[in-house]
Amino acid sequence: MDGDIFYTLSIIVTIMFVSIAAFQVLLVLGLPLGEYAMGGFYKVLPKKLRIVSAINAIILLFMGIVFLQHSDLLNIFNFLPTHILVWVVTVYLGLNTIGNLISRSKKERYVMTPLSSIAFILCLMVSLS
Repeated sequence: MDGDIFYTLSIIVTIMFVSIAAFQVLLVLGLPLGEYAMGGFYKVLPKKLRIVSAINAIILLFMGIVFLQHSDLLNIFNFLPTHILVWVVTVYLGLNTIGNLISRSKKERYVMTPLSSIAFILCLMVSLS
């Protein structure tokens, strides 16, 4: 794959991860967006699920770092086994897309399924290059 495309895909994926992490922070803060996440059972997430959202936000930021490091756009975490981690993230997003697709929440299905499927496809393209 052309280097510019590889870098562009990594940047787009990272922007998506940071955006979803920001969404998770909004859930942590108690905004009524819970119908778009975690099965859509709550409009405002209870305290335990807010903790899960905080952890999700941290994981999403780490995933962005992995892709930036993998594409050599970031050279701080050279110790990370990015070839393995990009595949782990890609497989996770594939499973996440399936989970969003079968969610009982229409809002989660209609918003998060396309988002996670696009992220999955972009991650797969980066992983295969």
